[in-house]
Amino acid sequence: MTARVLLLGGTGDALAIARTLGSQHVYSLAGLGRVPADLACAVRVGGFGGPQGLARFLADEGIALVFDATHPYAAQISANAARACEAAHVLYWALRRAPWQPQPGDDWRMVGDWAGVSEAIAPFARPLFTLGREPLAHLDEVPPQQHWTIRCLDAHPGHARARVIDARGPFTPEGERALFTEARIDVVVSKNSGGAATEAKLAVARDMSLPVVMMRRPPLPGAQRELASAREAIEAIDHAIQRSFNA
Repeated sequence: MTARVLLLGGTGDALAIARTLGSQHVYSLAGLGRVPADLACAVRVGGFGGPQGLARFLADEGIALVFDATHPYAAQISANAARACEAAHVLYWALRRAPWQPQPGDDWRMVGDWAGVSEAIAPFARPLFTLGREPLAHLDEVPPQQHWTIRCLDAHPGHARARVIDARGPFTPEGERALFTEARIDVVVSKNSGGAATEAKLAVARDMSLPVVMMRRPPLPGAQRELASAREAIEAIDHAIQRSFNA
């Protein structure tokens, strides 16, 4: 029997990898967002119960390789995966796409957490948040002088001083410029996710001379092998499957 892969996903890169996996492999989603309907592999939704629960799952299901293609800011998931793989003596590989780098003309204000975000956007009136769901937990904190535009994957009610847009990349420069203009955005708040799907907002912010409040990436655990793109990951996983992880 071919050794099994557990793909930890939820990103566009992960979905591209999942579409190449056969029925014996497992694609794991935390439960947020839409579950793909066009995959040959099994799809598992929900947590594992921490590193101990994941280690039990790996042993029970005969998993030989865990490939971590979660978001660069999903630090807890990655830490749990690394610990579980070590305990279960299972290979742990990860996709670690390169972060964005500031370009000439960029005005990035680096912060480390939500408190830093709040302080950095205080002088502005109409921020655009592209942090996922995190700003939704702070809707009752919108100052009277501000109006927030929040873009995330899932629909959510806003209120008089906060508009929530459910949208999924890739985003185009034309679309981003239209949004910035229509919503009168004066500062962009972003995670340094890397990749091309959501990079257009940075180019438009640069062209419009808008500052970007950028959240630093959290430290992530090391992996036995790190890949920089979905294409590299697909080739490496396919090669490993063909050799049944015996190399």
